[in-house]
Amino acid sequence: MRRLIAFPCGGDTLVGTLDAGEQPRGLLIVSGGNELRIGAHRGMALMAARLAERGYPVFRFDRRGIGDSTGANRGFEESGPDIAAAIAAFRQAVPSLTHIVAFGNCDAASALALHDTAGIDALVLANPWIIEPSGDTLPPAAAIRARYAQRLRDPRAWGRLLTGGVNLKKLAGGLSKLSGADGEPTPDRLAGRVAAGLLGKPVPINILTAARDNTAIAFTEALSTPAYAEVIERATVATLDTDSHSFHRGPDKAWLEARLVDALTA
Repeated sequence: MRRLIAFPCGGDTLVGTLDAGEQPRGLLIVSGGNELRIGAHRGMALMAARLAERGYPVFRFDRRGIGDSTGANRGFEESGPDIAAAIAAFRQAVPSLTHIVAFGNCDAASALALHDTAGIDALVLANPWIIEPSGDTLPPAAAIRARYAQRLRDPRAWGRLLTGGVNLKKLAGGLSKLSGADGEPTPDRLAGRVAAGLLGKPVPINILTAARDNTAIAFTEALSTPAYAEVIERATVATLDTDSHSFHRGPDKAWLEARLVDALTA
């Protein structure tokens, strides 16, 4: 059974959707970007329905200023009160819950890392967003490096370069971006703050990445730095060979659902 739930947050009203299930373990879905709780390609609504059919209650919500919720949209870095309110609303709506797993993709994953998640028993974080704002439209440096490495292994790419089939202006822009690439995550930058947030979580952490997604490529590079060494020691990391940031294709959806079920049953 699916029902709407309205609940308070800092003087505003948030709206969530509960897909009921009889299991004592449930999933809280935090939406990324300015995405509605239905998810990209209706992905989160469909995922919630499938998990509820397995017996797991699932709660999704719109943060302040998004969708049906009132108030001003403060972005993911100011969404801590929204997440805390959703945790409380989920537990109130399903008193039998003994265990809550929280799932977020992109900046929703980063929000779960950055903010207090008291009341959450495990985290599933997909393609966490650690890219600093910039004035250009180029992909992050790590993604550019990965793309160049792939092309250097392709003889056809060399042929296109020699015959004028490569956009030299775009190539120069990419090389320029590489020259100013970020190094080791520092405490004042988003990557460093996400790492510190994860280290402060006393619960199991599951990290999911899409191997050919630019956001995931940037985060995967950060994972290889000393700042994330302790995170890697205690986290479970799984990677799917896809370029789908939201895991929206059939096989991708099945893989994501399987990882969520793993976290719910761990």
